[in-house]
Amino acid sequence: GRFIGGIGAVIYRKSDGRYLLLQRSPNKDYAQSIWEPVTGRLEQGESFVDALYREVMEEIGIAVQPMFILGTTHFYRGAAQPENELIGVVFLCQPIEDDLIQISTEHTRFIWVNAAEAFALLTDPTPPTQWARRIIQRAEQVRQYASPQLLACLNQDGFELG
Repeated sequence: GRFIGGIGAVIYRKSDGRYLLLQRSPNKDYAQSIWEPVTGRLEQGESFVDALYREVMEEIGIAVQPMFILGTTHFYRGAAQPENELIGVVFLCQPIEDDLIQISTEHTRFIWVNAAEAFALLTDPTPPTQWARRIIQRAEQVRQYASPQLLACLNQDGFELG
């Protein structure tokens, strides 16, 4: 079969208010050298949550704690054909140990940026870059408008996904 589901993981470091962005390898078949958060496809029979943990581990080598589900998304690449499209879930996560990041060969480097720096970097008009910009905007809005009680709870432990 083909892949039909995907995940996005926006990694946010509470200690300094920065987001992790990864630069795709110039050797990739699509969206070469763009900046993006962790993204990936579900494997057959895999849940969105299992894919989140697996993809983060594969792409950056660390464990994360989900804080929010930022929403659903429509991933696509190339021509508007069913085989180029995925429906996915985007998570806002915090790293458990961010000093251990080891990027995979999918990416050439990573940076931690605040929202303003992310918006200054994510200006390319291509759909993948504009998608990354929108989900960081959404993460900022969620963090800004969530109730103080909810944020206090999340700042302690995040949430458990089963």
